[in-house]
Amino acid sequence: MRIRPRTALTAAAVALAIAAGSAAAVPALAHPAPTASASTAAASTLDTAALQRTIADLPADDATAAIIRVGGRAGSWQGAAGVRDLASGQPVLADGRFRAGSVTKVLTAAVVLQLVAEHKVALNRPVQRYLPGLLPADYPPITVAQLLNHTSGLRTADGPGNPFEAQYAHRFDTTTPQQLIASATAHPLEFTPGRKQHYLNINYTVLGLLIEKVTGDSYERQVQRRILTPLGMHDTSYPGTDPHIPGPHNLGYQRTSTGLVDVTDWNLSASWAAGDVISTAADLERFTVALFSGRIVPKAQLRHMLEVPKGITMYDSTDPASYTMGLTRGVLSDGTVFYGKTGERYGYATGMGATLDAHGRIDRTLVYVVNSTDAKSFSGNPRNLPIALAALQDS
Repeated sequence: MRIRPRTALTAAAVALAIAAGSAAAVPALAHPAPTASASTAAASTLDTAALQRTIADLPADDATAAIIRVGGRAGSWQGAAGVRDLASGQPVLADGRFRAGSVTKVLTAAVVLQLVAEHKVALNRPVQRYLPGLLPADYPPITVAQLLNHTSGLRTADGPGNPFEAQYAHRFDTTTPQQLIASATAHPLEFTPGRKQHYLNINYTVLGLLIEKVTGDSYERQVQRRILTPLGMHDTSYPGTDPHIPGPHNLGYQRTSTGLVDVTDWNLSASWAAGDVISTAADLERFTVALFSGRIVPKAQLRHMLEVPKGITMYDSTDPASYTMGLTRGVLSDGTVFYGKTGERYGYATGMGATLDAHGRIDRTLVYVVNSTDAKSFSGNPRNLPIALAALQDS
């Protein structure tokens, strides 16, 4: 059985809006009214009341906490609500660390595109040229660009299966990138490279190895040197095989048939360059502003993060492709274009992104994390879309 592919659920939801293991269950959601904090700039056109409503009732059945940061020319707003953990009922930590899931892919794509700008990697060159022997000899050429925009045709790796219980039982297992790729390439390609788009972690697992081969350094150190340190993202880290979240953080829970289970501790080595980063809302906001301002990826390469492959559809669907190199493109009902990325790990649902004006300048930014009790569900947490719409549309 395969691990269910990761999806950018909030971005997909925005697009749609256009037209138990052995662990003991934790206490139920029965605590005093949540604490909340917010700040807003004067003369803001943000719908701050709508933003506050999206998290005002926390903790609730679908989430235990949430943190939101909105910025840009329309004004700024910061809000946090819910509890740090259900046992104590202490107020949520607005600066708490969390698992950002597939937001990791934006960091990975940014490093690859930096290497492109440095002429160390070519987007149209087959990855087999950089990593000989990694893929089967009978595979056709798969370019770096096709890995970045999920049009490679590679299949997902096998794993413990989709049910939460199966994955929870293996939550402390360590999996290497080489094991994942060997599992994925034991099967034929899903489609001819470049013909379809299928969002899968395996593409970014290969890109992590590409970064290491080209730089002669570890993937994690390259992200640290190129992005985290220059931006002062001191609360962002890669846990490796360590199942713990370092520093202050809000606990994550998963809803099961027998109650809520604490899923905060989890070895995410299988996600690696595709989804294992730990961060804070403030750090991700700093990264979002720097990225869309052209301070991380040179603008000549940044354009690739804003371009969806033309003329192709999603795998097993007639829907047009929506993923760029590292991001997702969505259009709001008023025609506003939004570029962003979501990430779902058990206990945590994260989103980041921005709207741009006609000149490509930042109009508005959004970062949020919802401590979702069912973050890995197919439809995502029901708060994700309301948060995005409240943050990105004027009052």
